[in-house]
Amino acid sequence: MGSIPDDWAELNRRAWDERVPIHAASQFYDVEGFVSGKPQVQPFEVDELGPLGDLNLAHLQCHFGLDTLDLVRLHPGLTAVGLDFSEPALAEASSLAARVGLSPRCSFVHGDVMNATALLPPGTFDVVYTGKGAICWLNDLSRWAEQCYSLLKPGGFLYVCEFHPIGSALSQTATTVGDDYFRTEPWVDDYEGSYAEPSAQTENHRSVTWNHTLPTIFSALIDAGFSVRFFHEYDYTLFPLTQWLVRGEDGHWRWPSEAARLPLMFSLKAYKP
Repeated sequence: MGSIPDDWAELNRRAWDERVPIHAASQFYDVEGFVSGKPQVQPFEVDELGPLGDLNLAHLQCHFGLDTLDLVRLHPGLTAVGLDFSEPALAEASSLAARVGLSPRCSFVHGDVMNATALLPPGTFDVVYTGKGAICWLNDLSRWAEQCYSLLKPGGFLYVCEFHPIGSALSQTATTVGDDYFRTEPWVDDYEGSYAEPSAQTENHRSVTWNHTLPTIFSALIDAGFSVRFFHEYDYTLFPLTQWLVRGEDGHWRWPSEAARLPLMFSLKAYKP
């Protein structure tokens, strides 16, 4: 913890830049498995997104493009563009797109998601997709929601699959609350390694993130003009968020007891009227 540094955005970018090769080589992301055909997005995402063939999709904060490319591979006719602030991530994404033969339908653009409409053509996308650890890096959800809304065609939709904000309030060592769910100040963390490879040696350790409560998320979307179609919650997460979550046979991390649970992920779909 600590006071927020003035250069927080640059600190975050450096941390992500350094971790790109670590993530691309990690078992967590399993790039070789993906190249061989292993799905990347969650099965419930495929069901909730619905048919995407012949649509135009923007993936905001796409990292090195695995989800972007997986969606394009799953839906013949879908075209997609991924946006991210890390140039090494986008170089990896472009290389991977060429490797799996999806470059003609998938491209990548460098820039800040808060200026997405200056980087991508507004009003031209059928779908804006984002999530799984993306919005915690944003300090202004209202501006983010406005950018998402402006990118979409009338009748287009935003789909978000994210880690539940309840997870940020959990104690690391015991099955109890360890922090304030309603906190508004950011976390300033110094950590070595990565969620994808905890033992990795890194130099850029400092990062700044925000926990956005569900009311904050919904208010930002509604104020931007979105009509929320659904909101779903799930009892698992994709990495060991705490020391006490239990890994199942499917590789996902859940509560130790099925008799007492709270959500660890959520999804939502919101339309531009």
